[in-house]
Amino acid sequence: MDRKTYTAELAGLRELRAEIAAAEKRVAAAQKELDKLTAQRSRRVAGLAGYEGAQAPAVAKASGLSVGEVVRIAPLLDPTPVAVRAAKDGGDRAVSAVATVTPTAAPSQGQAQAQGQQAQAPDAAPVTPSAVTPSAVTPALSRSAAVREQPVPADTAPADRAAAASTESAVPVASVASVAPVAAGPRPEAEAGPRELPAVPEGPEGARFEAVTTGLVSKRPNFTQQARSTVFLDAATGDLAVRDRVVRLDLGARTPGEILDAVLATAPGTERIYITAGAPWHDGAERYSTLKDAVAAWLNTPGERWTTAVGSGRDKLAGHFVHQRQPVGRYAPATAPDSGSTEIRSMGEWFDPDGADVVTCRQAFTLLWQALRRHWDDAVLMGSPSQTGRDLWSRTVPTTGKWAGGYPVLSEELRGLLHATAGQGRTELILPPRVPEQLPALVEYDRTFAYAKHLWKSPIGTPRRITAAAFAAMTGQEQTKALMSCSHWNVRVTVPQGWEHVGLLPAPVTGDRAWVYPSEPGATFTTWAGGAEVHLALSNHLMPWRIEVLGGLLFEDGKPLDEWGKRLKAAWADLANLSRMHGDERQRQAAHLASRAVRSVLLFGLGGFAQRPRLVSGTTPVGEALPPGVEILGQDGTLVTWQRQAGFSRDPYAHPEWAAYVWSGARAALLDMKYRQGKEVIGHAGALHAAPGTVVYFGTDGIALTERQPWPYRGEPGDYLLKGHLTGPVEHPTSQAQYLELRARGRAELAAGQAAGGERQ
Repeated sequence: MDRKTYTAELAGLRELRAEIAAAEKRVAAAQKELDKLTAQRSRRVAGLAGYEGAQAPAVAKASGLSVGEVVRIAPLLDPTPVAVRAAKDGGDRAVSAVATVTPTAAPSQGQAQAQGQQAQAPDAAPVTPSAVTPSAVTPALSRSAAVREQPVPADTAPADRAAAASTESAVPVASVASVAPVAAGPRPEAEAGPRELPAVPEGPEGARFEAVTTGLVSKRPNFTQQARSTVFLDAATGDLAVRDRVVRLDLGARTPGEILDAVLATAPGTERIYITAGAPWHDGAERYSTLKDAVAAWLNTPGERWTTAVGSGRDKLAGHFVHQRQPVGRYAPATAPDSGSTEIRSMGEWFDPDGADVVTCRQAFTLLWQALRRHWDDAVLMGSPSQTGRDLWSRTVPTTGKWAGGYPVLSEELRGLLHATAGQGRTELILPPRVPEQLPALVEYDRTFAYAKHLWKSPIGTPRRITAAAFAAMTGQEQTKALMSCSHWNVRVTVPQGWEHVGLLPAPVTGDRAWVYPSEPGATFTTWAGGAEVHLALSNHLMPWRIEVLGGLLFEDGKPLDEWGKRLKAAWADLANLSRMHGDERQRQAAHLASRAVRSVLLFGLGGFAQRPRLVSGTTPVGEALPPGVEILGQDGTLVTWQRQAGFSRDPYAHPEWAAYVWSGARAALLDMKYRQGKEVIGHAGALHAAPGTVVYFGTDGIALTERQPWPYRGEPGDYLLKGHLTGPVEHPTSQAQYLELRARGRAELAAGQAAGGERQ
């Protein structure tokens, strides 16, 4: 090509650019019109559900939707019989053979909770020799009474609620239905009993557990998210931070309509309002049986000028989101319900403001955006950290290599299995006699930015099913390699005689907690666990446990989360340093809050991949028939509020295998974490490296003990930070609420000592 041709080609390229720009404008205009029409259709479909004789097939045919799409918009029209829906939630259990893994080394003498699980028959019978066929003995893997967990009280700090609530803002819902998590407030605890978990069935049905969903792939987006006009409101004082000024508003009775009127009059065009203090949705809560009822009533407070927003375009989060502490209200003008909407959200989704004023909260968001922008040219802060985290991850999908076309989404059967068998963070209060009635002290350690340490490797692609016979046929080295790979195992576990420490593996139970951690010698249970946890049970330095492998899923090792994690860790480190080094106190506080927001982006973003089955909530007038299969959340004088599971959505970013692997690794690290210098292991930390009888509490990414530990803190993700020290003697807490009170006192005592120069980390 000569210069003349090159110049001509450049000129032609400029003309093509102009044509493309014009075409994009036409497409955008058409998309806007399509979104408007789609929203109108959703509203009409939802309205038809009010007719007693409405049928989903007829509505589907008239609207051009599938029956499933109609049901997602209007759950009242679900034609599925209750018995069939219940049957679909169950799982067949078929195990043809068992492989026994029994370490031969002479012993020395030394998640989170899953929600929405269904109660199954018990499966905790001791293992008999006749049940083991065939058997295999793996070479020794060597190196230098079950305690019930307590329910999370409503006043748990956001940092400790994070893992349990990680999917709250991540699941889309069509039309005016809303998605809500299982209630987490105080309620009577059902008696726990053994719960049977599903297994991979034999024969052709099992093939679906080694498959992906056709046509569903996690791809890199070809668009940039649009920033929303955002303000910050202290509902207690009326202070509103908008751009570079603060205005004091009269919020009247603090109903949604009055807040919207006051804010929009001062800051026209506002699309998102973060409440930093005051929690107006708790006004009059004493009149309701549950806090969730009070929040739902506040969100649905009638207003003259506002109605519930429907949503359009890529923003499918239409309707209100009912949550005790962090609800989301979505509103549109009553005169133009299909126009733009305004959200009212809680600042607690991102971080606990901890008394920070609206100016500091706004500055924290500015610093957060700036820190993320250094690592993502197209970073945009969306409504929740979950949405933001997933959007940022999607922009790290590779453009070259094996996965350039995107990451395939597992089959619905396999996602359902992972949902049922992979718990989240470990939350457990250990009660006497496993620990003393009188604690000599209560010492709290928290793993800094814990989940960020476990993102370097993740399962990828279609898993390979490993049967008991196939595992038994492996050599000891092959078995170890399989356990150390990205894997998920169905195992029968026996706690060894002479065991004196905490439980190592989760056991499924009925009731509120779903998982416990048996530690009583001789206890036997069947469960699923990640390879890291199973390997630790076999190879821990105290005493190997008896593990019988019933089957498993072995994935290819990949790095789908590695780049995402590295960028978030870099942003977190920048903000953490700024919070220590900046000369202005307000900027230091804002930087600290922004660093906590980065943690939420990772934590909630990871939880968003889990894509639990959607919980669709709605209201029905008192006296009218309720939809089949619903759980009643509460009622007032006119409306009954309910929720029910609506199955899995067709989400291209559903990857429960990634969340399960990280959660498993984090649970294992609470027991045993290695300090490395290069490839050399230079130390250990975790519960198993404390004396038996000293561990009082596990809390997702932290533990509490009765004495201090010599664990070094380097400020790196995963390191154990001394967070609190309450001098004893201390009465052992009998509930998690009591523990949280003691924890707060311990943090205050340690902070006072450090301020006086008497404590050093």
